[in-house]
Amino acid sequence: MVKSKRPKTKSRPDDSTPSLDGLAQGNGPSDAAPVRRRRATAESMAASQRDISVSEFFAKNRHLLGFDNPRRALLTTVKEAVDNALDACEEAGILPEIWVHIEPTTSGRFKVGVQDNGPGILKKQIPLIFGKLLYGSKFHRLRMSRGQQGIGISAAGMYGLLTTGKPVKIMSKVSVRKPAHYYEIQIDTKHNRPEIINGKGEGVEINPGQAGLKTIASHGIEWIEADHGTRVTIELEAKYQRGRGSVDEYLEQTAIANPHVTLHFVDPEGNQRTYARVAEVLPAEPKEIKPHPYGIELGRLVAMFKETKAPTVSQFLITSFSKVTPAVARAICQAAGVSTRARTRKAGRHEADLIYQAIQETKIRPPSTDCISPIGEELILKGLHQVVPGEFYAAATRPPAVYRGNPFQIEVGLAYGGGSSAHRVTREELVELLSESDSRTLRQFLATTFDGLGLDAADRVITEAKVKTRVSPGKLKPKEIDHLHEALRNVNLHDGQTMNILRYANRVPLQFQAGGCAITQTVIATNWRSYGLSQSRGSLPRGPVTLMVHMASVWVPFTSESKEAVASYPEIQKELRLGLQAVGRKLGTYLRLRRRVKHEGERRNLFLRYLAEVATATSALNNTDRQKLYEQLLLVARKRTSEADVKLDDRGRPVGEAELDLGANVLIVDPAERVTAKINGNGETIAENHGKEPRMNADGRR
Repeated sequence: MVKSKRPKTKSRPDDSTPSLDGLAQGNGPSDAAPVRRRRATAESMAASQRDISVSEFFAKNRHLLGFDNPRRALLTTVKEAVDNALDACEEAGILPEIWVHIEPTTSGRFKVGVQDNGPGILKKQIPLIFGKLLYGSKFHRLRMSRGQQGIGISAAGMYGLLTTGKPVKIMSKVSVRKPAHYYEIQIDTKHNRPEIINGKGEGVEINPGQAGLKTIASHGIEWIEADHGTRVTIELEAKYQRGRGSVDEYLEQTAIANPHVTLHFVDPEGNQRTYARVAEVLPAEPKEIKPHPYGIELGRLVAMFKETKAPTVSQFLITSFSKVTPAVARAICQAAGVSTRARTRKAGRHEADLIYQAIQETKIRPPSTDCISPIGEELILKGLHQVVPGEFYAAATRPPAVYRGNPFQIEVGLAYGGGSSAHRVTREELVELLSESDSRTLRQFLATTFDGLGLDAADRVITEAKVKTRVSPGKLKPKEIDHLHEALRNVNLHDGQTMNILRYANRVPLQFQAGGCAITQTVIATNWRSYGLSQSRGSLPRGPVTLMVHMASVWVPFTSESKEAVASYPEIQKELRLGLQAVGRKLGTYLRLRRRVKHEGERRNLFLRYLAEVATATSALNNTDRQKLYEQLLLVARKRTSEADVKLDDRGRPVGEAELDLGANVLIVDPAERVTAKINGNGETIAENHGKEPRMNADGRR
């Protein structure tokens, strides 16, 4: 019997991988036999599995909350503390006054202190608010508020603890007669719970009067004396830098959208700046509403059936949802084939599915809009006019709309003219911006530091300054800085200036992720050429325009936990487009009239240039009175170019005429004639002319 032999396979000449047999015979790189990997079993995998807390998750993924770099971490910390302060003051009916103090400690570390004059916080709530993620009063309420998730300020404290090891310090006072409370808190990320490290785990009580002042001095507590309020202090690893996306820009934009607040800011250099309130009335208090049936999902409806205490399906629908009357509840039950007296405890997923389908087919009124509090067109104009320089202002507020059952409202404000922010920078500020910049080239520095200054305008500035394009901003010599500053003031930046967009959600400025925001996408998709602005396809329009867009809603659909961009729901984009078109039409009417006035003025100047010579030649030929003939020709020229004399009032109408009406909520400021449009306390506009009426001399010059 002949044994069969296994055919031998020849390896490729370039095959350098040793076979297992070769390794076993000592022909491989190691004489040891290969070690077989021990495979995991179901028991071993189960032993390594454990639950994680939300704090532990966000500690490893802090970029989701806006703490992805030191510069943004500083802004996010200030933003969360200021937002909480504004919400607390408004809910208590107190005109907000907020103090923001940023102080450098060591290299790369800053101490941020934010204090308000709000109602204060109860002792037992302080550790939970500042030392536990996803704890708050706003998540379950359907009413407009700046905060939503209960993450922000506790996440800022967690970031400070991770980067510096320092706890969050909180001082809160609810009354003059009651003791204040001082806590030093750090968050236990493994269990998502606060740890109080001062006062033997109980904090420190600060009695009113002189005894309390001694306690504050002995503990080194930072506190601006007030009858009530809260101060939070966080030390963190950060970077302070002016320009776009800075704390300065955030506070300035906050003052625009919140004209009822007074902001005091002390920057790391010790410079103090105050944004005084321009409105003495608080915004209308939004009311809490129930969820609307159109915004509910099937899984949530099933859970609500299990949680409700209503005995019947009809009572459940009436008490659990807004705008569901007994008649509407009866119509829903009839469409679903369910009895109005059916017991909720016996309702299962099948009945919930029938009711869910019936809700979509039943006509239900939109939810109430008293749960949101828009800024208002008058206050938008007032805020823009106070902060943003310009010559034309317009505002429009859209009627409330609904997405997924959530009411929302879009407001748009526009400021035209005023020049680029680069024109207004002083040499000292330019030196400071250059030293703080992390841009690699001067061209990149100009394009990213100043709002609306594109790469084309940056190239013109560099050419005018006669400096190198790729030179580092921090390596410029004093003479080169002088030339750069002079170029910023002399170069016409209007032609290459792009529109500056100020995005807001529930009165909070959105500083980052502009490209992924529905607001920016809708602005780009709008045809601004029909309103007198130049625009390339797929880009922002060009011109000295600042656009403010505000979305007020009970639940803003942010694209991430950092709350920096609004999601692109079709209903939201539609309202954004209509709001942009409303202010765009007013701008287009104003620009067309201004161009006609300019054109007629140029025609008049052309006529006047030759009228004197025509009068002289004609009088010499006909022996007529030259001066009388010149005056008659001058009257004809003025009559033919009468549109050059059109003056606009503060509502955009020609003075003494009514044929051009830009509508309400428009301000026009003419810096050449020093006409300033103001708004009184009732929101009415008042125009004041501080200069003399311009007159035309015999040469046609003003």
